[in-house]
Amino acid sequence: MTSPAPDIPPRFRGVLLDWRGTLVVGPSPRSLVVRALHVTGRDASPDAVAGVLEQLAQADDTAVASSAIDTDAALHRSAYLAWFREAGLDDELAAALYAAESDVLDNPFAHDVGPLLEALADAGVRVAVVSDIHVDIRPAFAAHARPDGGTWADLVDCWVLSSELGVAKPDPEIFRAALAGLALAAAEVLMVGDRGAWDGAAADLGITTLLVPPLRSAEDTRLQRVIDLVLPGASLSRSPRGRTTGPIERTDPSGVR
Repeated sequence: MTSPAPDIPPRFRGVLLDWRGTLVVGPSPRSLVVRALHVTGRDASPDAVAGVLEQLAQADDTAVASSAIDTDAALHRSAYLAWFREAGLDDELAAALYAAESDVLDNPFAHDVGPLLEALADAGVRVAVVSDIHVDIRPAFAAHARPDGGTWADLVDCWVLSSELGVAKPDPEIFRAALAGLALAAAEVLMVGDRGAWDGAAADLGITTLLVPPLRSAEDTRLQRVIDLVLPGASLSRSPRGRTTGPIERTDPSGVR
């Protein structure tokens, strides 16, 4: 819920939102390994998980650490599977681990995301989600219902995803695409992210940029800072009660995407 703001027009007409680390908590390597071992019916004891993590740590992850692979879904998959092969993982475990990493529904939203999206929509502020990601994240938003029968996805005006655009942060083209999608000038928009070298690059185009601490838990509430800049005087409650419900459903992937 959002408390009413004074009768002051929004300071920004649009907001660009990063996804992982800003709106959602990305799964940890340990949780991904646990899930992959369970899916393949293998030993998922702490020692077994530690063994897989050690194998991965010993392999060269230079390619997967680069945002360049987020510009193409096939390139992303190839880079990850090459890393898993070098680590000595068999094909079945590698496929399960990649499927787990690519499951957008396994990224819990912070509890203040729903209230933020509702507040921005109520104020007529346009929203773009700008993410370096190799899969479609729209289903993650669509999995959260609203009382009017819609979903959080209906509150996003523009999706700028690196794998669809062919460029990733900090390339300025990804931010230009977001501005074009919202039909707004840089001075009218606020960028919100958690990584200075990537999300902070929006400032080079004249976009005011807010860097928040990386999200560690869905319980963390950091998005009031966005409201303070966009809708001064308004406040977000910690809980989305009365505005949104939880995910509509949760399904496991059937294979590597």
